[in-house]
Amino acid sequence: MNKFVAPLTGMLLAASAVGAAPGDAVKDLAPSGRLRAAINFGNPVLAQKDPATGAPGGVSVALARELGRQLGVPVDLVPFNEAGQVFEAAKTGAWDVAFLAIDPVRAAEIGFTAAYVVIEGTYAVPAGSTLRTIDAVDRDGVRIGVAQGSAYDLFLTRTLKQARIVRATNSAAAVALLEQHQVDALAGVKQPLVDYAKSRPDVRVIPGRFMEIQQAMGTLKARIIGTAYLTRFVETMKASGFVAQALAASGQHDATVAPPAP
Repeated sequence: MNKFVAPLTGMLLAASAVGAAPGDAVKDLAPSGRLRAAINFGNPVLAQKDPATGAPGGVSVALARELGRQLGVPVDLVPFNEAGQVFEAAKTGAWDVAFLAIDPVRAAEIGFTAAYVVIEGTYAVPAGSTLRTIDAVDRDGVRIGVAQGSAYDLFLTRTLKQARIVRATNSAAAVALLEQHQVDALAGVKQPLVDYAKSRPDVRVIPGRFMEIQQAMGTLKARIIGTAYLTRFVETMKASGFVAQALAASGQHDATVAPPAP
């Protein structure tokens, strides 16, 4: 049995104690009778496809399916390649729930839960770069490549004081900016950047982080009852060990389960 097959028995046993969802939450989160869950396969910490079968897996997929089970409705996974695409699709009503990093720009349209997973944003740079620390990157003349609309794009847009952001249409295009020497640093999620650098002796990852990325569940902000239910759902999934086991089952041992909401 590979890591993308059905959730582990322990996860199901832990989740089964949550109980059935009230009817008003079901109507708010799945008004069509099906739960459409936006899954961002551009973040391999949260969602992956089995390389042999293409079957979807990861903590986001596990949470979506468990939510559907509790709501008593079928789940349709709506795939995306970038977080920015997920956010834009909210404006067209393409999904009912999504898995995104909390950000003030997104929170204008999305009702977020507290975080369920915390990951780090950092920089990759050419191996010979003089940039050695996180703080050194924010200086005049430094160009930072980002995937447009990503959590780190939104964060750096607010916080950088001297460095210049160079936006690419997606993560692959942002990586190309670094490889083509069009930027001096590449911003991204730590785990995939570390994996990328392992295969590229001409690239290294700067130690530390420039941001803590709070990954949460969300629904359209007008769905107040649904947001409240999702908030309780996420806290239960963290406390039960479901999130931790889903991360482990998908090989994401370096990701951190978020602490309980205050």
